Amino acid sequence: MRRYKCIVEYDGTSFVGWQRQTNGYSVQEAVEKSLKSITQEKIRIHGSGRTDTGVHAKGQVIHFDSNTNLDEYTITSALNHYLKKELISILSTEIVDDNFDARRSAILRTYEYLIINRAAPLAIDKNKAWHISKPLNEKLIFAAIKIFEGTHDFTTFRAASCEASSPIRTIEYTEAFARNEEILITFQSKSFLQHQVRSMIGALKLIGEEKWSIRDLQSALDSKDRSRCAALAPACGLYLLKVSF
Repeated sequence: MRRYKCIVEYDGTSFVGWQRQTNGYSVQEAVEKSLKSITQEKIRIHGSGRTDTGVHAKGQVIHFDSNTNLDEYTITSALNHYLKKELISILSTEIVDDNFDARRSAILRTYEYLIINRAAPLAIDKNKAWHISKPLNEKLIFAAIKIFEGTHDFTTFRAASCEASSPIRTIEYTEAFARNEEILITFQSKSFLQHQVRSMIGALKLIGEEKWSIRDLQSALDSKDRSRCAALAPACGLYLLKVSF
């Protein structure tokens, strides 16, 4: 029995998310179906992050066990052959120690969110970014994002359906910068709550629109009250960028 680790890139637009669901086609199901075609085994894969419907990944990490003797290159090539119509790409494969776990071994997850701030509608980047047509005050966003750094109770910024036992999370690093009409926002943490990143982005939009002050954002965080949160940012702008071990 071998344990394989793969780095996976995917366009989440047409999937119901990473995890298998009864109501649609998931990235997990697509990869498991392809592995069965390759190995003739029923294989369960495990991912480092459970991305929601419409969320993309540039660096999702998975692991799975198999009795196959296929090498890393063959696994990568064969998976990409079967997945070529799915907008899923296997970037790399390696054989790892049995103790490696894509979810539990992760020490840092990096998510990136893309806003395109312009009047014209999106064509090339449709379903790949949040289109905001009214000008945002970028400098206020750059200042406000630092409120999230450190260890906090993020009850305000998690889904009502979130099943995490604790709302306490530590944001290790944040960054926001503008590049022409794009605003790129980055968060790093060992783990995130359900909808946490999209909730924080929704709040930063209100800051950029000057509907909230930085004091309002701090008050919302301190309140530990989900009803004080801004509207959820759409999934299309969110990317699981990297998982570190």
